Amino acid sequence: MDIVNEIRELKKEKDAIILAHYYVMPEIQEIADFVGDSFYLSKIAAKAPEKTIVFCGVSFMGESAKILSPDKTILMPDVTADCPMAHMCDAETIEKVKSDYDDLAVVCYINSTAELKTHSDVCVTSSNALQIVKALPQKNIYFIPDKNLAHFIAEQVPEKHFIFNDGFCPTHERMKYEEILELKEHYPDAAVLSHPECTESIRKISDYLGSTSQIIDYATESTKNEFIICTEIGVNYELETKNPDKKFYYAKSTPVCPNMKKNTLEKILNVLKTGENEVVVDEAVSKGSISALEMMHKLAK
Repeated sequence: MDIVNEIRELKKEKDAIILAHYYVMPEIQEIADFVGDSFYLSKIAAKAPEKTIVFCGVSFMGESAKILSPDKTILMPDVTADCPMAHMCDAETIEKVKSDYDDLAVVCYINSTAELKTHSDVCVTSSNALQIVKALPQKNIYFIPDKNLAHFIAEQVPEKHFIFNDGFCPTHERMKYEEILELKEHYPDAAVLSHPECTESIRKISDYLGSTSQIIDYATESTKNEFIICTEIGVNYELETKNPDKKFYYAKSTPVCPNMKKNTLEKILNVLKTGENEVVVDEAVSKGSISALEMMHKLAK
C-alpha cells in the first residue's frame, strides 16, 4: 500500500481529519480534507465532528484548534514547525501599553502564541482584521504582533489610533521590492496580488491586497490571465488548480516558509500511527485565550 492510501486508511481507523494551510507542500494539500487560510481552518477545527485533527501548519494553528476544541486530539506532523512572528511580542509590553492608554483594545493577529492571546481582547486574521477593528468600540488599537498588517489596517481606519508592534513575517519581509518591479517590467499586463504582511513598498505597488484565500478568489474571478503573487509560494497549488489557463509569477528570492515545509506525508503517517506530537495547552492559558478567539468568530460573522 502506498503512503497516501495508508494515510487514508488510518484516518478512517482513528476517526481523524487532516487540515492543511495553503502554504504546505502540494502533495499534502492534495490529500487534506480541508485546505484554507488561518481563519477558515480555525472554523473547521471548531466544528469538525472527528475526534482527531491532524493540523498541517505551524504551532499557533494547532494551539488555536486545541483551545477551541479542548476535547479533541490535535496532532502536529512536526512539533518544530513554528511561526517566528508568533513570538514577536511579550506580555510585559502588552501590559505596559494597557497602562499607558485608556479606551484600548489589544488586537491579536491569530499568528501568535496562546500566551499572547491571553493578554488580548480579540484575535483577527488577515481576512477579517478590517471588519473586526471597525466593529470595536475602542478608539485606541494595539495591534500585535505584525507591524505590516497593522499599518495596512490603520490606513483604512483613520478614525482609530494605532499603536504598532515591531513584529513581522520573515517570509513576506524577505520579498524584495526591486524584484517585484522587475517582474512588473517583464509582465506589464500582470496584476500584482499581495498579502498585507508584505512591506509597505510592495503594498504600494500592488493592484490588490488580501489574505491568502482572498488572493486566490481575486485571481480566480479576475478577467486577467497573468498575476505576480506576493505571498508564500505554497499558494501556487490552489491557484493553478483553480486556474489552469492562467500564469502566476513569483520573486526570484522565492518566498518559502521553511516551517510550513516541515510538514510531510511521512510525518502525517507517523502521527496517525503513533499519536505523537499531540498539542497540549496549559489549562489556565487555554481559559485565558479562548475569549479572544471566540470574540473573533462572533465579530467576523
